[in-house]
Amino acid sequence: MPPPPPPAAAIGRRSSILSFAAARDRCFSRRFLRAGLRPLAIPLPTGVDDDAGTTVHVWVPANPPRNPLLLLHGFGASATWQWAPYLRPLIAAGYDPIVPDLLFFGASYTRLADRSEAFQARSIKAAMDAIGVARFGLVGVSYGGFVGYRMAAMYPDAVERVVLVCAGVCLEEKDLAGGLFPVAGVGEAADLLVPRRPEEVRRLVRLTFVRPPCIMPSCFLWDYIKVMGSDYIQEKTELLYALISERQLSDLPIISQPALIVWGERDKVFPMELAHRLKRHLGESSRLVVIRNAGHAVNLEKPKDVCRNIIEFFQEGVTEPLNDEKV
Repeated sequence: MPPPPPPAAAIGRRSSILSFAAARDRCFSRRFLRAGLRPLAIPLPTGVDDDAGTTVHVWVPANPPRNPLLLLHGFGASATWQWAPYLRPLIAAGYDPIVPDLLFFGASYTRLADRSEAFQARSIKAAMDAIGVARFGLVGVSYGGFVGYRMAAMYPDAVERVVLVCAGVCLEEKDLAGGLFPVAGVGEAADLLVPRRPEEVRRLVRLTFVRPPCIMPSCFLWDYIKVMGSDYIQEKTELLYALISERQLSDLPIISQPALIVWGERDKVFPMELAHRLKRHLGESSRLVVIRNAGHAVNLEKPKDVCRNIIEFFQEGVTEPLNDEKV
């Protein structure tokens, strides 16, 4: 497998003045800068946890964080697109967002062959160590929830509390053939989540949003694919195979931290069955919040509801009971 291009190459492809997607990408970056965050590329130490040849791009507070909150994005565009609406409410509530690009998204990459969520978890933890953050809260959306869950299991002394948003960590490979999902195999899942043509983007948007845009012109979708979806296609496909292949619930550890599970009531990508399965798996240390009239992209469809639940959860006392609710 040839090594991926360096982050500068990925960034360079976003510089077109005539590109709507590139302009939007710059707009999101400016929102991060105005919120007091700065971009940082962290090369991970050679020979430590086999992380040679890995660079994690992360947005960090300009000042040392006092109440750090790690935000992990899902598949799709880079972290800035998915977390921009959350910055100011979280900062106003007293939290210091730390927002990395997961490997093979944005400007983060590795030349190593490991595609597991455990490797993602080790890499993000190494980046947190590099910026001097030893303990933190964690929020993971979809694929970011898989990585976040693994981080919570691997580093219980570092991860204090966990929010999992539409993160189907309890799925099993047999669920695909069993008809639980809109796809019947890992290859079809990869085609869905790593779209390469406008019609594939339209299908993904219609599956993830309860109210998708009525009109999605092909010219804009091609622009989005070129700017945000043309990097690391093979590597992202490999991430999905590593995530789903031979996955069994019996292998999933039970994390010890208090956990908030947030789900879109009409999620078609990871149906509600997985939310209830995760709640049963974690037991009384978890709470399930279901957001009405929202799908898998609940973090984008209902950002105010999701952000309010995140803030309330982290402001709770650790010993308070967790009760399920629907909002």
